[in-house]
Amino acid sequence: MEKLQYPDPVVLVIFGAGGDLTKRKLVPALYDLYLDGGLPDKFALIGTDAREMSPKDFIRQLRDGTDEFSRFGKTETKQWQAFLKCINDYVVADLTDRKLYEKISQKLDELNQQWQGNAVRLFYQATPPSVVEGLIEQLKAAGLAQDRQKSRIVLEKPFGWDANSAAELNRKLATAFDESQIFRIDHFLGKETVQNILALRFANGIFEPIWDRRYVDHVQINMPEKLGVEHRGPYYEKTGALRDMIENHLMQVMCLTAMDAPVAFEADTIRDKKVEVLRAVRPIEVAQVHDFTARGQYGPGWIEGEKVPGYRQEPGVDPQSDTETYAAVKLFIDNWRWQDVPFYLRTGKRMAQTVSEVSINFRPAPHQAFPPSAIGSYQMNRLVLYIDPEEGIRLRFYAKRPGQGMKLSPVDMQFSYKQAFHREPAQAYETLLADAMIGDATLFKRRDQVEASWAIVMPIIEGWSEVAEDFPNYAAGTWGPETGEALIARDGRAWQMPTPLNDPDVCEPPEARPGGEKA
Repeated sequence: MEKLQYPDPVVLVIFGAGGDLTKRKLVPALYDLYLDGGLPDKFALIGTDAREMSPKDFIRQLRDGTDEFSRFGKTETKQWQAFLKCINDYVVADLTDRKLYEKISQKLDELNQQWQGNAVRLFYQATPPSVVEGLIEQLKAAGLAQDRQKSRIVLEKPFGWDANSAAELNRKLATAFDESQIFRIDHFLGKETVQNILALRFANGIFEPIWDRRYVDHVQINMPEKLGVEHRGPYYEKTGALRDMIENHLMQVMCLTAMDAPVAFEADTIRDKKVEVLRAVRPIEVAQVHDFTARGQYGPGWIEGEKVPGYRQEPGVDPQSDTETYAAVKLFIDNWRWQDVPFYLRTGKRMAQTVSEVSINFRPAPHQAFPPSAIGSYQMNRLVLYIDPEEGIRLRFYAKRPGQGMKLSPVDMQFSYKQAFHREPAQAYETLLADAMIGDATLFKRRDQVEASWAIVMPIIEGWSEVAEDFPNYAAGTWGPETGEALIARDGRAWQMPTPLNDPDVCEPPEARPGGEKA
């Protein structure tokens, strides 16, 4: 990572520091930033949680997590000991206790005196959603939110349970913080390839002219997962796939894919364009929900040769649960750029493969001069943006096969981050933490974005609540329920099967591939 310029020291206070998020994501990201020279020279971490743990045990837990999840691999003792100088304290306390906030305020003052300057105060809410409103009140009461330039709050999803609770949480935040101080985190927006959507579109003259309804047939945003809910059963029972993934991650990726060009690469300018997309989404009437959506829940099945339980057999899940673990939605964006171009969004647990990708599928050439025998089974030209686990881009088009006669085959040009830049891309939380520390809100959601996305999904939630589904309706290890296939098949299209970015077979003609057909 390029070394950032920090005008002020930074203190990061993590509420809920004894939990998995700090162990698996936040501290490994901070350690990676440290090794990359991406932390401020004057930086301190204060962790607090109700979980009883000595500072020594806290440090041991952080190192275990960093050994497992750092992109640099297992920590080296010398580097880890140097990094530990950044960890100021672990405070065991009830997060509703006012004395805790008085103690934090005192520690912040001590650090300011030590550094001879006022540090940026970043308050990170790594806590259950039920705790957040109380934390906001306590931060306000302790005077920790007053400095609009130096005090910031970072909030994890879920941001609200529905439109009303999201609006209420926004109202509560506004009583203590200015919008410029609020950083609503969506880790998908920190991924290099998600950010690269903007670079691909607006830094290259060859793509933008064809990035609209005249040339694009449809767009698919796919984020299936092999994993089940595992230990997250109680959380997932309250959310489901629609709230957990589509309302935030997939819609944010859709915004970047569909937005118009900003006049400048500035936080509010870019976020204005995202909100324009959300507000242009065609409303789905409650009575039409089942024409534009599909939902499912996984049953027992097989993943990589291992028998896995169904959702209703997972720990903490109601044996009669009707929570969806699969959701697919068809949306239209009613504006000049995208009128009548469908956007298909799909996500699900315990599916056949884990992948996050965006596929821009282009309309056929207006006149096909080649005979059917030259092409065989036609495939659309498409541009695939790989987000996770691989990061890169693939462009599929037709080329003539070697030999006599005109025989065409789809071929691919591809770009891999790892191969092009000879390094692992920074993890999402590295980017987002660094941005929050310097006050760059470009990759964070603004209040109106949150409320606009909830407005889109609320009719779906209502429509689904009125009709019971016969769950489970797909087996673990498959591509989801038949209703999900029917959603896109009714339009004469199909979900695209993911292809590994570096698959050597993609540039071979079909008859050269195992099981391939001759045109």
